[in-house]
Amino acid sequence: MKPGTPDSTSPGSSRRAVLAGAVGAAALSALRPAGAQSFPSRPVTLICPWPAGGSTDRHMRALAELAGKNLGQSVIVENRPGGGGTTGPGTMALTAKPDGYTISQYPMGMLRVPHMQKMQWHPLKDFTFILGVSGYTFGLTVRADSPFRTFNDYIEAARKDPGKVDYGSTGIGSSPHLLMEEVAINAKVSLNHISFKGNADLQQALLGGHVMAQSDASGWGKLVDDGQMRLLVTFGDKRTKRWPNVPTAQELGYGVVSTSPYGLAAPKGMDPVVARTLHDAFKKAMEDPRHVELLDQLDQDAWYRSGDDYAKWARDTHAKDKLLIERLGLASK
Repeated sequence: MKPGTPDSTSPGSSRRAVLAGAVGAAALSALRPAGAQSFPSRPVTLICPWPAGGSTDRHMRALAELAGKNLGQSVIVENRPGGGGTTGPGTMALTAKPDGYTISQYPMGMLRVPHMQKMQWHPLKDFTFILGVSGYTFGLTVRADSPFRTFNDYIEAARKDPGKVDYGSTGIGSSPHLLMEEVAINAKVSLNHISFKGNADLQQALLGGHVMAQSDASGWGKLVDDGQMRLLVTFGDKRTKRWPNVPTAQELGYGVVSTSPYGLAAPKGMDPVVARTLHDAFKKAMEDPRHVELLDQLDQDAWYRSGDDYAKWARDTHAKDKLLIERLGLASK
């Protein structure tokens, strides 16, 4: 170092470094869109891609209310059902601005349906992943007066009458559909699948005797507890706390485990500051005791993932589920 050259550790050098950093930060702030600096300045819309009244709708509304308080703006839930949960987020990706004012629940069907049919959006490239939130408890239920007392009874009936035993799910490519298709392949039986827009319609069909069984998330819980439905099996890696006498598909030997994790996503190109603001508000909402209590009521576990971790999980799952779709014979030609 030449004589007279300031030492990089001297007080004067430190002050200059701080000043330079402040100038740089100010420059970056000036380059950032004004909307990002003031976000949110109006209500945020959260798309729930399922009909009102179901377990996901209930979850999203509770989470939205808590997150809105953290954001200082209301989070308004808008139901846009259809396409096995893909219509709402898919339309958002194609039409909404990435300004943070339109976000959506992102179900696993988003990573599967594109392997089964051509979509106008890409499940990875057209989205900003905000955070992972939770997963479902899936089960197969029948009416209380059904002749099927156990899940094995149901499968044996399908073995005796191929294609005559049916079940409903919340859409082609949804987890409740694919897990039953996987069961059918593993059990070497043929099941007749009937698709519905959401679990409210599906439950009405089951109670009305229009389908023999429903494969769905735990929106059926109260009806099971009230004695209107019988829960034959669940699809987690262990039995549930709420229905400990009901076996899992895995322990019955059918080799299927599914919780279908989901989170929140937005259109691609969102400013990182806006994404972080949303992430922080919803993460804080997840930690609220009221949200923890609701998850317990829904028999769901928290599944927090940062935006980056959620995006990586989505990439890995998209690749893995391509193999599942091909194995089930459902891949697009």
